[in-house]
Amino acid sequence: MNSDSQTKIINMNTIKNLKRVFSRNSMLKLILIICFPLVSCAEGRLPVREITIERDGQVIAVVMAEIADTQETRERGLMFRQSLPDGEGMLFVFENDQILSFWMKNTYIPLSIAYITFDGRIVDIQNMFPHNIVPVVSSRSVRYALEVPQNWFERAGVQVGDIIFKR
Repeated sequence: MNSDSQTKIINMNTIKNLKRVFSRNSMLKLILIICFPLVSCAEGRLPVREITIERDGQVIAVVMAEIADTQETRERGLMFRQSLPDGEGMLFVFENDQILSFWMKNTYIPLSIAYITFDGRIVDIQNMFPHNIVPVVSSRSVRYALEVPQNWFERAGVQVGDIIFKR
């Protein structure tokens, strides 16, 4: 008997033993317990707020943004998401002004990021690419970052100097 055959027999025996240990319902529950959190975390949504972007007192764009305002939600960000429609995004809220740095590890969708000062002014807009671990750094201390689908800011007419308001 070759090693491949032995491996298959061992695997089949393991499966048979598991079936004996767990009833059909127990096995299904175990699978759901193991798999469900992975799915719900990957596509879990945070609270959403309407973000308006204005220039000269006129609204030029609106984004429905999930709010990432804890260490845990900021670290996870948009990782593992499979899509992000135009007009949606994630606003990262920090307690203090600081130089911010974002990367795209475990992020499957191309994004653009706007770095925003404490008073809501956009100071940088940069593109980010899936799985790129090179940091994308703000040019100055900021309080917020807004991630949207790549080039959405351009398509919506949003520019550096525009003002962001949370509603």
